[in-house]
Amino acid sequence: MLLDDNGLVVRPAPAPIPNGPATVAEVLGHALNERPDHEALVGRHNRYTFREVDRMADAAAAALHRCGIEPGDRVAASLPNQCEIVIAYLGAMRLGAVWVGINMALAPPEKRYMLVDSDAALIITTPAIRDALDDPPCRLVVVDPHDGSGDWPDLVTSQGSCDPPRPTIDPHAPAAISYTSGTTGFPKGAVHSQHNMLWHGAVAREVDPGPSDERHGVMLPLTLLNLMVLGPLFAWLKDTTCICIDRVDALGLRDWLRDEGVTRVTFAPPMVYDLLNHPSVSATDIAALRRPECGGAATPHSLRTLFLERFGARLLTGYGLTEAPGALTRELVDDPLLAGCSGRALTPIDIVILDEHDQPLPPGTAGEICATAVRHGPWAGVYSPFLGYWRRPEATLRSLRGDLLHTDDIGELDRDGRLFVKDRRNDLIVRGGANVYPAEVERILADHPEVAACAVLGLDDERLGQRVGAVVQLRVDGAATADDIASYCRERLARYKVPDRWIFVHEFERTPMGKIRKGDLRARFG
Repeated sequence: MLLDDNGLVVRPAPAPIPNGPATVAEVLGHALNERPDHEALVGRHNRYTFREVDRMADAAAAALHRCGIEPGDRVAASLPNQCEIVIAYLGAMRLGAVWVGINMALAPPEKRYMLVDSDAALIITTPAIRDALDDPPCRLVVVDPHDGSGDWPDLVTSQGSCDPPRPTIDPHAPAAISYTSGTTGFPKGAVHSQHNMLWHGAVAREVDPGPSDERHGVMLPLTLLNLMVLGPLFAWLKDTTCICIDRVDALGLRDWLRDEGVTRVTFAPPMVYDLLNHPSVSATDIAALRRPECGGAATPHSLRTLFLERFGARLLTGYGLTEAPGALTRELVDDPLLAGCSGRALTPIDIVILDEHDQPLPPGTAGEICATAVRHGPWAGVYSPFLGYWRRPEATLRSLRGDLLHTDDIGELDRDGRLFVKDRRNDLIVRGGANVYPAEVERILADHPEVAACAVLGLDDERLGQRVGAVVQLRVDGAATADDIASYCRERLARYKVPDRWIFVHEFERTPMGKIRKGDLRARFG
C-alpha cells in the first residue's frame, strides 16, 4: 500500500456518485434551481433560505481567504450547534481547505493537542474557549453563542459583496480531519475527502427520498464530522431543511422538536432515556417526529420498545464509526424489531466478517466487522473509507489493509445480511454516545504524582450505557483522595472522560508479561 508524506493512502479514485454531486460546493445546486427560497438552515439566532446559505457560504470562503487561508490549510472550529459552524464549514469546503472539528467538551490541553497535531492555521471558536486556550498555536476568531456576534460573523458579513476565490476542488483530496480517541492515549485524526462526505445523502436521495417537507434536526455536536455529514449535507442533498439544535436536556429537546416541527433526528441513548423519564414530555410534543434514529452507542432494546409505546414512533438504529465516515448500516422502518440488530449495509457498502487471519466467516459466526465497496450495480466502487490517520502511517496500514476498512469491532451477520454488533473496539467505553478510550484517561492518571498504577474500564449504567470507572493503586506514601484525583483529571480531560467511580486497591494482579489483568477487574467491578 502506497502512502503519502502525511501517512495517507494513495489509491485510485472511487467511482463518481450517481447523479452527483462531486464536491460540497455543489450540494445546494438542485435546491437553488428548484426551491431557492425554501428554508434551508435554522439555528438559535438565524433562519436562512437555500439562496441565503449559498451567499453566506461564498462570504465565509472569502472571509477565510482574507484571513490568509489557502487550499489545503487546516481550519478548525469549536462551536455549538448554531448556523455559524455550518456556514464556516461550507466556506472551508469551497476554498479547498481542510476542516478540523474540535469538540467543545474537550479540555483546553486536548483542544491544543488537536490544533498542534493538525497544524491548524486558524480556529473559529467562542470567547470562553479563546480565553481558556493558553498561548494558542494558531490565529483565533470568535463567535459569541449567546447573540451570534463576534469578529468572525463581522468578517463574513463584510465579505458579502466580494467575489470569493473559486479554486478547482479535487473531491478525493484531504478535506476534513476528524479526531477519534486514541488507543495509545493520544487522539488520531481520521482524514476524509469531500467525496467521502457526500455519498450518504446521495444514497438517501435515491433510495429513501422522504417527503419534501422533511425537517432534519441535528442535536449531537456538529464539531463531529459524522454529524456534519448526516446533518446538513444529508438534508440538503434531499432539498430539505436542517435545524441546528443547541440543547440536549429533556425540556430543551422537547421545545426544539415541538416548536420547529422536527420530523427526523438522531438521538444518543441518554437523550431518549431523559425524554422517556421526564414528566413534562408528552407524545404530542414530538408528534411531528416520523424518523427518529439512535446512534453513538448501543441502544438497549427495552429503550426502543418504551419509545415506541410512549411516543408511537419506531426508533431506528445503525452502525457506524468515525473512519467510515458516518453510518455503514441502518435499519429500515419496515424491518422487524430485533434485539441487538443494527440493520443492513447501506447501498454502496458490502459488510464482511473476518477471522483473526482476515479470512471471511459464514453467517452466524462472530468476527471482525469490515467494510468495502459493492462490486455490482449503479453504486459499484462508489464507497471509499477514510484516507488514513493524519501523520500516523502505521495506524493507517493496520486499518486499511486488504482493500478493506477494518473496524476492530466484533459482530456477525445473519442469513438475511443483518448486522449484530457484539463488542466495540476492545476496551472502548461508550458513555452516553461519547467514545472514551481507557488509554487516554490512564495516561493522565499515570502522570499524577501520587498514582503508582491504574486501570480504566467501563461500568454498566442504565441511562448512559456505560460510565467511566478507575481502579487506582497509590504510591506507598500517597494520600490522594478520589476528589483530589478527579479534580486533577478535570483540568486535563473533557468532563465526560473523567471517571465517575473510583476504586482503590493495594496492588494489581498482573500477567506474566506484567500487564494488569483488566478482564479480572471487569468481572469484579464491572
